This record gives sequence, structure tokens and C-alpha cells, in this order.
Amino acid sequence: MNYKILKIHPRDNVFVALKNLKKGERLVHENKEILILENIPAKHKFSKNNLLPGDGIIMYGTLVGKANTTITKGSRLTIANVAHQTTSFSKKEIISDWDAPNVNKWKSKTFMGYHRKDGQVGTANYWLVIPLVFCENRNVEVMKYAFLEELGFTKPNPYKNYVRQMVNLYQQGKEIDIEYAKIANPELENSSLFAHVDGIKFLTHTGGCGGTRQDSEMLCTLLAGYVTNPNVAGATILSLGCQNAQISILEEKLQNINPDFGKPVYYLEHQKEGTEQNMITKAIQKTFTGLVEANKTERKPAPLSKLTIGLECGGSDGFSGISSNPAVGQVSDLIVALGGKTILAEFPELCGVEQELINRCQSNAISDKFINLMQSYAASAEAVDSGFDMNPSPGNIKDGLITDAMKSAGAAKKGGTSPVVDVLDYAEYAKKNGLNLLCTPGNDVESTTALAGSGANIILFTTGLGTPTGNPITPVIKISSNTSLAKRMIDIIDIDTGEVITGQKTIKQMGEDLLDFIIEIASGRKKTKAQQLNQDDFIPWKRGVSL
Repeated sequence: MNYKILKIHPRDNVFVALKNLKKGERLVHENKEILILENIPAKHKFSKNNLLPGDGIIMYGTLVGKANTTITKGSRLTIANVAHQTTSFSKKEIISDWDAPNVNKWKSKTFMGYHRKDGQVGTANYWLVIPLVFCENRNVEVMKYAFLEELGFTKPNPYKNYVRQMVNLYQQGKEIDIEYAKIANPELENSSLFAHVDGIKFLTHTGGCGGTRQDSEMLCTLLAGYVTNPNVAGATILSLGCQNAQISILEEKLQNINPDFGKPVYYLEHQKEGTEQNMITKAIQKTFTGLVEANKTERKPAPLSKLTIGLECGGSDGFSGISSNPAVGQVSDLIVALGGKTILAEFPELCGVEQELINRCQSNAISDKFINLMQSYAASAEAVDSGFDMNPSPGNIKDGLITDAMKSAGAAKKGGTSPVVDVLDYAEYAKKNGLNLLCTPGNDVESTTALAGSGANIILFTTGLGTPTGNPITPVIKISSNTSLAKRMIDIIDIDTGEVITGQKTIKQMGEDLLDFIIEIASGRKKTKAQQLNQDDFIPWKRGVSL
């Protein structure tokens, strides 16, 4: 194999540069010589053939763009000479067969999880404190300040000492120039008082009132998913009283997800409780009672079929679609073959691969729902002059993803090859074992927020450029597409799939390594980097256009 360039699919008419290529280099692929006509950075693409204006750009075996100008063989593809283009999609055309991977190695394996009364199993055990409306954010923050340090659920801020050193320098009249080469970042330790509780998570948001009634109802649906998530032991809910997002709506949404819901949930309404002191002291008492109850649940063995894996990417690069995303796709197939659930999010990043996913749907009803959601989303985006073709970020483009279809074809690899058992609208809860498609924006935090709300008890997050994104209740495993990133941002990357690019490991081997790591995280024996940094990102989607 030539480890300088890669043709991903036999039908492709472009190559990926695996290393920086210099103008004038002569490479050989399939016994044919290729002259490189310009400097081509690693991760970028160059033409296999001479292309005329209007000719299709084929990558991953699918149409990902069209030539705007004549592109000579050996020339780099850029936003100047290539435009976004995809094939159309329609009803199911074929019934896809699935060749499931061999999972004998993992059939008897278990993870140590928290078993819930409804049959779900958590990979963590958190208590939630949630406001139904932004008016209660301050009270949530006051409770957070009161609880975390006192119960040992937080760690010292290493930057406080750094600031103190600067204060001392300033007071001494010295130059404020001090390098803090190494800031300690110890893993968060559980409180000895509540040894079986992983923490209290205090969520805040800007919703619940104003906006549209649909926004408030969707917020309640999302919050119901968070309370239902198996990583949550129970919740304290703070309401003002007059807002659109009423307690009764949240209770209804909880019943809709699970009529046998059996977790403790405490509701407090500020306008009934009176003073802030009355409100907060009662909320603290209820929360402490909930922690005592949550601490009675201990980790016990659970089959891997109890895993629900969210599939996400952010800060993608030109290697994401050939290393980290396919490795995650391998994990998705393994989990599905073991009887578990996986959830592929980010509908704007499925643009151009719709027909493949439609053909993988198990029924026409499922594929029709996917078609309707995709068409509705695309129309909403186009209505405000922000179509899916505008999805790639400046960082994506700089690192080789120059069209949305190119980005999407690589992003969809996270979903593996298994059949699609269900299509979920935003905030719908995943209930079917197998691969589920979830309608979310491509925005990293809005999407990971939704995955946890749909029941994911682990999230796999691939990145080529680096992002600190985490989630309050669901461990987010950050997976680098390249070794350079893994070394540069060692504090946020959990797994490096760069060995796929260098040929040291196959996608199959990397996927198996990743599944073994998931078991360690799910069992609480290891913490993700996002957990260690206490990176608790939570942004509900207001159902407007967000790519």
C-alpha cells in the first residue's frame, strides 16, 4: 500500500493525501504514475483524472461535488474549483443485507453498571438539579456552590494559585510575566460520604418561557429524556410557576417515555414557596435526601447489550472519514450485533448519503420518516438562505473538507453498516435495539445534548481539529483522527486512531480497541478527559435553523 496517498473506494476519481505532497513528486498507484502539479497538504484531495467543468467529484463511492473549472490530473481540489453537489434520494430502492461482525469475543463480557427499575443500565450515577425556566438559573447556581465543594464532588481550581502569583507580583511592583508550565489536573474523586454517586449535575439554560410554545414543550421533552437516562438516579426540578414550561408538561413527557418511571423526582415552585431562602433550603433538603437514596445503588455486572452509544463528530478534518469515523462505525456494528443500541445524530451531515441510509431502513415507515425529516430540515435551512451546502466550517475547509457532501460521506461512516431500526425526531427517546438515526443539528453541543436526552449512556465523539465538548450526565469519549492532534491536545483526547492513517492498525483492530476502552469507561474504572475537566456542556436546540 502507498502510505502517501489513498483512494478510498474503487469508484473514486480523487485521492486523499496522507502526507504533505510537493509539487513535482511522482507517485505510483495501481501501476500508474501520478505527477503532483502543486503542493498538496496532508488531508486534502487531488484529482485522479482530468476533470471538466460540471464533472462529478466521486469520493467514498458517492457524489460529493462537481468541478467548477477544468481540474488537471494531479491538481488539488479547493473551494475555488469544486462546488457542493449530491445525488437526489427517494423511496427505498433495495433491501440491504447485513453481514454482521463476529462478536464471540465479547458475548460473555460485561460492564459494571447501575441497574434501574425500568431495565436500563447506567454507566454513571448522577443526581440532577434542573430549572424549568431561565429565571431559576441563579438558584441552581447557588445550590451548586453550596453542594459541590462541601460534598467533595469538585476539585480545587489550579488556576487560582496562578492568579494569586500574579497578584503577588503586581503588589511587589514586579513585571506580571510568569509561565505556569504545568497545571495539575487530578481526576475528580467521589465523595466518601456518597461513594456510589458520581456527582450532582446542575444544568442551566436560556429557555422555558418566551420564544414559542413549541420551544418550551421540546425543552420539557428533552429534560424528561435526561431524567429518564439510565445514568441519572433522580432529579430536583426548580420551577418559577408562571412560565410556559410547566411542571405538568414535564410530568406528561416522563410518562410518555416510560409509564413505569420509578425514579425520585422532587418539584419545587418558587411562587408557591415564597422567599428565595424557603425555596433553596427546601431544594437542598430534597436533593440531599435524593443523594442518600441514590447512594444505595451500586455497580453490578451488565451485558454489553445494555449499552446505548451516541455517535457524534465535531471539528472534523480530512482524515476523520478514513480513520476515527470508520473505527466508530466498527464499534456501532459490534454493539448492534451484541443486541445494544447506537444513535447516529447530525442530520445536516447526512446530506448526500440519504439513499444509502434509506435503503438500510428496516421498513418503509422508518425510511419515510427519515425522508420527511431531512426534507423539512433542508427546506427550513434554505428558507433563511443557509442550506446544507454551507455546513462545513472554516476549520473543516482548511483541513480538507471542502463540501458538505464530502464531510457528510465521511461523517456517516460512524453509523457502520447495520440496518436502521428507527428514526427519531429531536428529543425522542431510543427504545429499539439497533442503529437509530436522531434528528439534531450538526452543532456539537446541541447534538451531544440531544444524544444524552435520547438515552445514550456513552457518547463517542470523533474530532480531527480538537474540541473540549463534554456532557453533564453521559461520558463523552473523544477520539482523534490523527496522532498530531492527540499529542497536541493530550488533555482532551482519549483515543488516537492515527495508526489507521500510518497503516499500523486496521479499522477492525481500532474498533475492537475502542470497544475495550468503552467497557472501562462504562464500568467507572476510567474517566474520560471531558469528565476529568468537568466539561458539562448543555445547549437545548430551539428548533430553528442550526447547522
